[in-house]
Parts: sequence; structure tokens; C-alpha cells
Amino acid sequence: MPAYSNSTPPLSLFPGDLGFSFNAEAFPANGTAGSQFAIPEPAGLTDQGHTVRWQTIFGTAPSAISIVLQAAAADVDSEYSTIDTSVATTGEARSIASVRARFLRVKLTSATGGAALTAKILP
Repeated sequence: MPAYSNSTPPLSLFPGDLGFSFNAEAFPANGTAGSQFAIPEPAGLTDQGHTVRWQTIFGTAPSAISIVLQAAAADVDSEYSTIDTSVATTGEARSIASVRARFLRVKLTSATGGAALTAKILP
């Protein structure tokens, strides 16, 4: 279950904006989703895919980690699906082309050790 509430609309990220799904936080419980972001489409343009960049940073590196970028058409927990996975214990920046989704979030699948988790999304 995500740690956020979707009773209020999520923040929107436009091209060039930076969103922190996790921001230098103590490692959450395995299976915890970070903040979600809406990815709006400009008026008058057809539904186009976006290149999404995301990055993981650790204050103290975990000994093992699995963290995923998830996308959904609607901000409903059951609709999010994994579009990319990182297992780099030193953190890394990744890019995914042709993402066609309205919402993005980062979810910690599992981690052993580590501290100060930061996960950024840049559409």
C-alpha cells in the first residue's frame, strides 16, 4: 500500500521539472511507494510518449536493493505497473523512452541496510 493519499490531486511535472518521490528519507518498509506525480499533456497535441529520467541516491549505500519506476493511466494503486527496475547499490540515473502514462512514482520493492533514500523523476 502506498504511503501517500490520493484524496488530493498529485503535483504535476512538466518537461524540465524535477520531482522527488523520496527525498533523503529513512528507508521505508519494503513495498512502500513514494510520492506520485501527474504528467500532463499539452493541449492540442496527440498523446505522445515521453522520455523519463529517474535517479536513485543513497546517503549510505544498501547492501542489496530493488527499486522500481512505475507508471499508470489513473492514480489508482492497482493500476501502477513497473516500467523500469534498478538494483544498483551505489545509486544510478536511468532513462526510459516512449513512456505513455499520466502518473509516475518510485516504489521500494526491497532493501537491506542503507540510509537517506532519494529518488528523483524528471519527465
